[in-house]
Formats: sequence, C-alpha cells, structure tokens
Amino acid sequence: MNLSAPAKINLSLSILGKRPDGFHEIESLMVPISLADTLTLEASEEPGIAFTCSDATLPCDDSNLVVRAARRFFETTKIPSAIRIHLAKAIPHGAGLGGGSSDAATTLTGLNQLFGAPLAPEALHALAAEIGSDVPFFLAGSAAMCRGRGEIVEPTPFPHQLPLLLIKPGFGVPTPWAYSRWRDALEIPGISYAPQLFSWGRLVNDLERPVFEKHLFLAILKRWLLEQPETTGALMSGSGSTCFTVLRDVADGSALEARAREAFGAAWTCLCQTL
Repeated sequence: MNLSAPAKINLSLSILGKRPDGFHEIESLMVPISLADTLTLEASEEPGIAFTCSDATLPCDDSNLVVRAARRFFETTKIPSAIRIHLAKAIPHGAGLGGGSSDAATTLTGLNQLFGAPLAPEALHALAAEIGSDVPFFLAGSAAMCRGRGEIVEPTPFPHQLPLLLIKPGFGVPTPWAYSRWRDALEIPGISYAPQLFSWGRLVNDLERPVFEKHLFLAILKRWLLEQPETTGALMSGSGSTCFTVLRDVADGSALEARAREAFGAAWTCLCQTL
C-alpha cells in the first residue's frame, strides 16, 4: 500500500494565550499542499514494526512519529504488530510544514485500512491527538480551522488552488522554543507583521515575531519576497523555518525561484500549490 502524506502551510496562525496544561491556545487556518512524502505499508510475516526511511538523518526508533503512531495503533487495537513501513521523504524536517505529523496521520489511516478498519473515525482522531497537536488536521484531508492546541479540527471549504513558492534555509526552528518566546519577543523595525488581506482570506502568523527576532535571515527573506513583482503575499509557515509566497501566476514561479537561489544561496526551494 502506497500512500501520499501531504505537507501543509498555515495561512493564518493566531495565538490566543497560554493554557493551564502548558500548551498555547491557537486559531489557525491550515491548508494541505501538493508537496508530499510517500509511505509504503506492507503486512509482514515477521512480528514487530520494521521501519526504514530514505532520509538517513532521521531516527528510525520510537522517537520517529511514524513508529510512535504504528505502535499506538497496535496497542490500542490489540492487533499483533507485523508490519513493514518505508518512508520516502520529500518534506524537509523542522520546516513548519507538518511533515512528521502528516506521516503519523497517514500511518494511522493506512494501518486502519490495511487491518479492516478496527478504529472508528472518532477513535482515530483521539489517537492522533495523543501523538501530536497537528496530527488530527491531516486526518481531515482538507483545509481546516484548527483550534485548542491544534487538535480541534473544523474542516473548512477552500476551493482556491494558490500557486506557491516555498523557501527554507539550512536550519530548522524547534516548535516548543518558538512558542516559549512568543509573549516576550519584540518586533524588528522595518518588518511588516500585519495581516495581509485577500479575497480568499488573510495571511498572518503570530510566531513570526519570536522567530524573526532570533533568525533575522527569515525576516529579510519575507521582506524580499514581498518586494518581488511576481508575488501577492508572503508569510512564515507555522513555527518556521519555511517562508512561502503566493504567486500572481503559476508561470511566474520558475523565474522567482531562480532569483531567490541567486539571492539566498543554497536554500531549499519548492514550487507547489494548495490542494
């Protein structure tokens, strides 16, 4: 069984305050995009969870969300574990694109399908929420407004195929660190954090303030993207470190991508679209 695990971008991310459980209350419009990892799941005659990954820098033990999701599935259903899983990575790690969460959600849905749907949608959602705050979003398979710590998912119609250019530098941003700095971080003069308004919605991210304060590169990247004639808006996704820009036309993407590589060196780039 081969399954696609799409990345996401946050078109909006508002932080409403810190919760008693230590997490932050958020409201975020998340949209899946055409960039995706691929998971291959195959029943095995050997007991256990045999997991491999195309990216040698990622762990293949229980610290990987795919392994954690598979283990929780078998523990919850009481089905003896006997599975081979291979993950072909395309989504960069530590990018604010939800790659690990999407891989975990796709593992849960794939295992549930492979073993005869022992878990109802509500049980699958509860299991996903245990594994990570963004994991339930990827079960929805569509754009959604996510609230709470991210586990309250309200599917939202988003019929717009926005052409995008994603740019990620060679460093990631730990999500817990970004949230821990949200309250005390200061804005950088000359950088716009204001909501960008469009007919299809708005772009705004409250985590830009703490992340930009430490990683000035990302602030400069966003400002540069907003200055380019091919773009209509630009934003950091999630806790970073990816910034994305909405293109005026899909045909503008290649020229802007090439110019971005010249301006910012060996950054990872990807042309894609919202789904």
